Amino acid sequence: MSLALVHTRAQVGVEAPPVLVEAHLANGLPALTLVGLPETAVREAKDRVRSAILNAGFEFPSRRITLNLAPADLPKDGGRFDLALAIGILAASGQLPTPGLDGYECLGELALSGAVRAVRGVLPAALAARAAGRILVVPRANAEEACLASGLRVLAVDHLLEFAGHLSGQAVLALYQPSGLLRTPLPYPDLAEVQGQQAAKRALVVAAAGAHNLLLAGPPGTGKTLLASRLPGLLPPLDEEEALQVAAIHSVAGPEPLEHWPQRPFRQPHHSASGPALVGGGSRPGPGEITLAHRGVLFLDELPEFDRKVLEVLREPLESGEIVIARARERVRFPARFQLVAAMNPCPCGYLGDPSGRGRCRCSPEQIQRYRGKLSGPLLDRIDLHLTVAREHLRLGASAASELTTAEAARQVADARTIQLARQGRPNALLGLDQLHQVCALSEADQRWLEGAGERLNLSLRALHRVVKVARTLADLAGQAEIQRPQLAEALQYRASH
Repeated sequence: MSLALVHTRAQVGVEAPPVLVEAHLANGLPALTLVGLPETAVREAKDRVRSAILNAGFEFPSRRITLNLAPADLPKDGGRFDLALAIGILAASGQLPTPGLDGYECLGELALSGAVRAVRGVLPAALAARAAGRILVVPRANAEEACLASGLRVLAVDHLLEFAGHLSGQAVLALYQPSGLLRTPLPYPDLAEVQGQQAAKRALVVAAAGAHNLLLAGPPGTGKTLLASRLPGLLPPLDEEEALQVAAIHSVAGPEPLEHWPQRPFRQPHHSASGPALVGGGSRPGPGEITLAHRGVLFLDELPEFDRKVLEVLREPLESGEIVIARARERVRFPARFQLVAAMNPCPCGYLGDPSGRGRCRCSPEQIQRYRGKLSGPLLDRIDLHLTVAREHLRLGASAASELTTAEAARQVADARTIQLARQGRPNALLGLDQLHQVCALSEADQRWLEGAGERLNLSLRALHRVVKVARTLADLAGQAEIQRPQLAEALQYRASH
């Protein structure tokens, strides 16, 4: 047969759309034409595939070869199509049988020797192949990652000859059996290691319980970074769907290993990060820090030191939980449902109002205003909890036996999250306006009290809605069905403290 069809997958964002390799051999002068909107790396596959076929001991057809990557309007990039192209040529030339090819999807870059090299973005392709009901053929180096998609049948190959022998029936390959080495999450750092700071720990538990964003302000050395790094350990474990989403994102981003899957991510970009580094971008859009923090925590230390334009790009994903990157030929959508934890000093030198500073702060009011003015009102509105972290008495080598541990705090968070999921199916921070009025109903007296407090503090309506959501979380932590005045007062205090 002079026509063969082989299934494979492209990579667009964190999705893996299907691609059909059509290989056709015709009479005429020997030539190889590759069509279907291939990028540079795909066009260069012609030379890799030719050498791989010859070095594997097969005959490269001396005919007019046309290779089409369908659909034609989908950009194709990378070396992930090499294996499918080689199998298509061998099947179209009669050197491999074509029956049964429809049951496989192939991914892998070919070396000139015919060896199959690892590629990025295997897990999204694995999830799509599982949904399509096909066997996925991948490089052995990617096999463990592909098997994260439970129920998927995987063939792991090191060389083109292995899959060719499997198709011809000469050496049938067994399905790959995962070793489970990727499922070894490291323990999270313990909250008990942070001495004192009871108010900050309380705010951390509230933030974890309701998926609220948190801003910590205070002088250097008060434990802001330590507190932020403990938040992932307080959050409930990822379920299978969430864990696969996280793993798929990191599979596309590469080359970060997935050896500690399925932990919640904790991303801490430097304040010199650009806008594209934070939200994603590039000629072929890739995920940025907010997507790599999906289902986890994004920690922005020294928040006012970030460029204001960079910080403003956070406003949309904080509301929608996703980021859309538009290019002339495509629009790529990346998930970005993260918890923001930010830290900042009270002034450029960091010692404003700090008793231990002993008058070291020499910042002028103009400098302080300029420093704090880098943070826009709309961005601060989207941060639910604002807390000032004060310096405490030094207790070098003090025992942590009496401190709140991560395990204890996680149990409180889990109980509150269970209440929220049973009541509205999502954390309190993600309540829409329709659910907000149903779940967070206030008495008429409490509503008037809160409106008056909002007027005095010059809070926006969005900020008041977030105060009510925090109060709902505080009531859930206390096991109360209704929001009471003490919860409203504490939630409002988190707004008035900065």
